[in-house]
Amino acid sequence: METVEVNSVSLKRPRSEDDVANADEIKRQKILEKSKAENDSGQSIENVTEQPEDTKSEIIPTEESEEQEEEELEDSDEDGDPESFAEMMKHGLTESDVGITKFVSSHKGFSGILKERYSDFVVHEIGKDGRVSHLDDFSVPVDDEDPSEETFTVLSDEDKQRLEELQLFKNKETSVAIEVIEDTKEKRTIIHQAVKSLFPGLETKTEDRDGKKYIIAYHAAGKKALAKVRTATDPRKHSWPKSRGSYCHFVLYKENKDTMDAINVLSKFLRVKPNIFSYMGTKDKRAITVQEIAVLRITAQRLAHLNKCLMNFKLGNFSYKNHPLKLGELQGNHFTVVLRNITGTDEQIEQAMHSLREIGFINYYGMQRFGTTAVPTYQIGRAILQNNWNEVMDLILKPRPGAEKGYLVKCREEWAKTKDPAAALKKLPVKRCVEGQLLRGLLKYGMKNIISAFGIIPRNNRLMYIHSYQSYVWNNMVSKRIEEYGLKAVPGDLILKGATAVHIEEGDVDNYTIHDVVMPLPGFDVIYPKHKIGEAYKEMLVADNLDINNMRHKIRDYSLSGAYRKIIIRPQNVNWEVVAYDDPKIPLFTTDLDKLEGKPLPVLPTDGKFRALKMEFSLPPSTYATMAIREVLKMDTSIKNQTQLNTTWLR
Repeated sequence: METVEVNSVSLKRPRSEDDVANADEIKRQKILEKSKAENDSGQSIENVTEQPEDTKSEIIPTEESEEQEEEELEDSDEDGDPESFAEMMKHGLTESDVGITKFVSSHKGFSGILKERYSDFVVHEIGKDGRVSHLDDFSVPVDDEDPSEETFTVLSDEDKQRLEELQLFKNKETSVAIEVIEDTKEKRTIIHQAVKSLFPGLETKTEDRDGKKYIIAYHAAGKKALAKVRTATDPRKHSWPKSRGSYCHFVLYKENKDTMDAINVLSKFLRVKPNIFSYMGTKDKRAITVQEIAVLRITAQRLAHLNKCLMNFKLGNFSYKNHPLKLGELQGNHFTVVLRNITGTDEQIEQAMHSLREIGFINYYGMQRFGTTAVPTYQIGRAILQNNWNEVMDLILKPRPGAEKGYLVKCREEWAKTKDPAAALKKLPVKRCVEGQLLRGLLKYGMKNIISAFGIIPRNNRLMYIHSYQSYVWNNMVSKRIEEYGLKAVPGDLILKGATAVHIEEGDVDNYTIHDVVMPLPGFDVIYPKHKIGEAYKEMLVADNLDINNMRHKIRDYSLSGAYRKIIIRPQNVNWEVVAYDDPKIPLFTTDLDKLEGKPLPVLPTDGKFRALKMEFSLPPSTYATMAIREVLKMDTSIKNQTQLNTTWLR
């Protein structure tokens, strides 16, 4: 899965999520947006699910009460106190722990703060046609078959609550009766349309009761029909116009939310399942991101209505097409980044940015790939590949140094003391986390069937561990390759011809540059360099009790076929500017939403107290923007390192 790496990194002094300036801004936005939402629709986004950042799967609880309880716990614990954060980071990873040790540029490094505000990091998706996604149009395609705007307001909040409970089988009622206060045919038609469009799966009819007209809503079919995944060849009963594409494509602008959070929120407000949405790549939380989304048979009109009640999201650029989106179809992402409070001279900055544009950066997997706790994800991946399931269980559940959320600490302590899944699970109110899922698996399958218990964890999360191990090996091998042979292609290196990797022969070496060279992620379907680095791969895997010639696992999911990855990436469309500023709270560029709302860019002083570097560049999929920024600043991007550099802000 393509992901954009936007975890919070401060390259001089770290900033937590509740950084003072950012907190003020967020509180102000919440008050304004909440007020607006209540005025417009009576709805608020205060109870939206907030998934942990390192769990990206669609984990939707089946019980509303459990969902609300977990949301409250996660929200209350999310920001934590700064001292706990600093304590936890003492036991985190540094770049050298995961093989990130080399630079390609010759300039002298300098410091700066990345993502002092999440709005300092903006990501625009680049589609497969090379077009950069922008939110620049809120208009809705005109369609005579769309319901009227009154459809969205004709039902009272009480009616909506009763209809939702009926739709989701949350009570014993078989129908809901809505009295038609102003009885006209037009009014009845609007109510019929509102129920059917806002609550898929419900049918309606008109009845006379005691001289009054009622619209009766009821289930057209049972629970199985409601839960069924709808496709273009198996539509809902209420037919979609044949002239209209089955999928509504739109641009999603989001602030400080990851993609799965956003999809879960949209599905919750639309009362549909998340699996009817599709997208080309996931975008992480701490940033402003703009990407294309497609949804099956939901009108642009319904989607546009969400702009009135959702905070930190905007939807626009609607169009109807006959196809969904597929993961990996994108060409990459365009980044706009502000590094605040930089210390470099103008000459240093020019050298750094010219090097980034002309040479590029080492295509390391960034720190996000390996987790932030004292137990790196690659260690769990290694244990899976070793078929050491007791070690897998132990690494996930054992107590670990550093601060964690209180309930996790209690859960781990209980596990260490009793090795009783039921007892440990009782200490864990938030059961959607990996620890909770594994404990539920152990409770279901028993301690002697850890493989099946581990299988309860969503597949993408399980594969994340072994991909992390592959990335760990790749980073270490690339550092060795750069150290041994420098920035030139040498005989025995690998290059791609089409999708096939071949070795560079002695006579052809002058035909290639370092930008052509690839290196393999270990697996059963790749070849290795024919020089010292090929042997280094074998030695590293032998040290980890793995056989490089046998990367197939008895469980098919965990068999690694391998892949190839360029060792140097040269960003495209590189531009930069140094600006002065006095107020750390003010934005230093305008976003798509600012432009739509007509907000002017603040006037900046010519000789401010601080200097910032504004950078723009485009990267292909599966590359890490923080690794490009690391090359510019020449500083360790790990949170642990930044916390050790300066923790005075935490006190």
